[in-house]
Amino acid sequence: MTPEQVQALFMGKDGNYRFARWGRPIVPVVFGVDDATLSVVKGAIEAVVALAGHKMAETDAELGANLMVFFFRDWAELPQVPNLDRLIPELGPLCDRLAQAGANQYRAFRFDAEGRIKAAFVFLRMDGALSAMPAETLALNEAAQIILLWGEGAFADASPLGQVGGRVILRPEIAGVIRGAYDRVLPDVAQDAAHAYRLAARL
Repeated sequence: MTPEQVQALFMGKDGNYRFARWGRPIVPVVFGVDDATLSVVKGAIEAVVALAGHKMAETDAELGANLMVFFFRDWAELPQVPNLDRLIPELGPLCDRLAQAGANQYRAFRFDAEGRIKAAFVFLRMDGALSAMPAETLALNEAAQIILLWGEGAFADASPLGQVGGRVILRPEIAGVIRGAYDRVLPDVAQDAAHAYRLAARL
């Protein structure tokens, strides 16, 4: 990938470059699935975290779990989840907007004082489109999208996933960006687009 292509992956709609990676081990918890799907989701997260060279843990000292993945049928279900509105401000109005838009997924990040990712929340409304996807595909897609703070349009035209021999994998260039983004020489947070040139040099 060219530096310009890497830069586009982290460019916001406002035209500002914003890069952030996790600053602490990832502790996932998954709601609304059976044990078989749970193992698939956690396996995908573990695979992407290993690719990045990052770490997972059993618990987060501040939050307990810092990556929460919710599977559900209707946006109206979320405001009924105890204490979720304490983690997601304006949860009710947000769910109303997402329902009106017909959205089937939403991701939210929280950051520490330095701007590093400290928590992520993934909401998946299992409509016909998502229900038709194999669990492995859906899980890998979500794992790829929470490992870094991607720009809003990063995957608007192309999924982070590809297929090889009938198997779903991360596209090699996206896998390369994830691996390079966690190079210890690079900063955890960057708002200067020149960072994309340093990252591209590691692909």
